Amino acid sequence: MSPERFARINELLDKRQLDLTVVMENVHKNHNLSAVIRTADAIGVHAMHAVWQSRKTKLSRSTASGSHKWVGVQHYSELESAVANVRQQGMQLIVTHLSDSAVDFRDVDYTKPTAILLGQEKQGVSEQALAMADQHVMIPMLGMVQSLNVSVAAAVILYEAQRQREQAGLYGMPQISEQERYRILFERGHPVYAKACQRKGLGYPQLDQTGQIIADDNWWQAMRAAK
Repeated sequence: MSPERFARINELLDKRQLDLTVVMENVHKNHNLSAVIRTADAIGVHAMHAVWQSRKTKLSRSTASGSHKWVGVQHYSELESAVANVRQQGMQLIVTHLSDSAVDFRDVDYTKPTAILLGQEKQGVSEQALAMADQHVMIPMLGMVQSLNVSVAAAVILYEAQRQREQAGLYGMPQISEQERYRILFERGHPVYAKACQRKGLGYPQLDQTGQIIADDNWWQAMRAAK
């Protein structure tokens, strides 16, 4: 890993927003999945949640054009588990839905811990999701069509969240733990050695201030040993 890449990854991790996430409820079209994950990465979302009706629609590594390396996706077979997870992290649950109680999406305070729930392309969010939500939001539209593509809606809301968080200075306050930072730096900076460590059951060695591996002779011998 070059010192420049090491610095770039650290810069990225400094801005990761652990208390902002997306929950995808049966969003299954590859181009939509890719767009949502890539936007989440651009905003600084660290991890997302995906609920699937079946394993056949589960997200593949090729779907997100490399963004999966930087945005973790946790998988669920039912919505309750995904919502329970974000609730345990103290997040408010926001759902896009044109109901009587819906407010303009810009009126929500996204500086609070927030999970944005997106529904399936054709049918939208389920009644169960609507009942679980803390707030329904709407994106004002002046045309004949009254709904946006799910990935477009996600981008609109996420960039509003970014705007609010930037104004509040949240991107200047690193949230990621040192343990998680170290894991990502090693796995993304030294992917070949990371896979070998996992295969051989070896712990990750330390990294110096430029991202280079610091390890004793025993670690290197174990790394070179055939297995």
